[in-house]
Formats: sequence, C-alpha cells, structure tokens
Amino acid sequence: MKNVTDSFISLVYWPSVGGFGLNTNILETNIINLSVVLGVLIYFGKGVLNNLLDNRKQKILSTIQNSEELCKGAADQLEQARARLREVEMRAREIRVNGYSQIEQEKEDLINVASANLEQLENFKNETVHFEQQRAIEQVRQQISRQAVQRALGTLNSCLNSELHLRTIDHNIDLLRAMKNITD
Repeated sequence: MKNVTDSFISLVYWPSVGGFGLNTNILETNIINLSVVLGVLIYFGKGVLNNLLDNRKQKILSTIQNSEELCKGAADQLEQARARLREVEMRAREIRVNGYSQIEQEKEDLINVASANLEQLENFKNETVHFEQQRAIEQVRQQISRQAVQRALGTLNSCLNSELHLRTIDHNIDLLRAMKNITD
C-alpha cells in the first residue's frame, strides 16, 4: 500500500518529467486532465444525480397530480356553486313574482275591505240620519200633541161650564158601561 501511495505522490510531484500525473494548479491543467476529471465525476456522480433527478421528478409529478385533483375538486365545487346560484336566482324570481302578485292581491283585498267599510259607514250614517229624523219627527209630534191637548183643554175649560162638564162625564160613563156589557 505504501508503494501505491508513494507512486501517487511521485506522480503529483513529477509532472514535468513527461509521465502521467495530476496537476492541481487549475491554471496549468490541460484539456485531457479536465476531461478525465469530468469523466470520473460523470461516471460516479451519475447514480447520485439520477437519484436526485428521480426524486425531484416524483415530487413534481405528485405535486402536479395533487394540483390536478385540487383543480378538479375546485371545478366540481364551482359547478355546484353555479347550480346552487341558478336555483337561488330562480327561487328569487319566483318569490319576486309571487310577491308582486301577493301585493296586488292584498291591494285588491284592502280596496275591497275599504269599500265594504265605506259602504257600512254610509249605511250606518243613513240609518243614524233616518233614526234621528224619526226621533225628531216623534219629538215634534209629541210637542204638537201636547200643545194641541193644552189648547183643547184650554178651549174646553173656557167653553165648558159645569153642566156641560157633567153631561160629558155621564156620556163617557155610559159608553164605558156599554163596552163592558159587550165584552161580557
């Protein structure tokens, strides 16, 4: 082993003799040395690089697959949301139309109720006016009757003397007896 190490060291220190050696000075290296170094790096680094690239590729593919699944899920949710929006818009249109028709119906109902109330009030007013007229007429009749009775009594009292008064009483008593006999 010592011989291999010594020969490697001698190669490193002996490049000027014209033999094979490894020049560590980057400015003095030639194309052959660089190609040998690159070849060794590519040969041994190929497996590591392939593993790194394969891992990266798998991560990228899984990320793309996850993204596609998320995109598909989002598209499904978007379509569901659009369908729900269409349903809600249709329901809102129905409510609006029903609301307008219900408002019109309630308006007509209110007008009908107001007309009925107005008619009832008009009837009540007419009945009240008629009742008040009848009451006023009755009061006037009673007042006229009282005044007529008072005038008649005044006229009778002034015209009647006691003899006429007694005859009238006797006549009325006879009438009452005749009525009593008829009913018996």
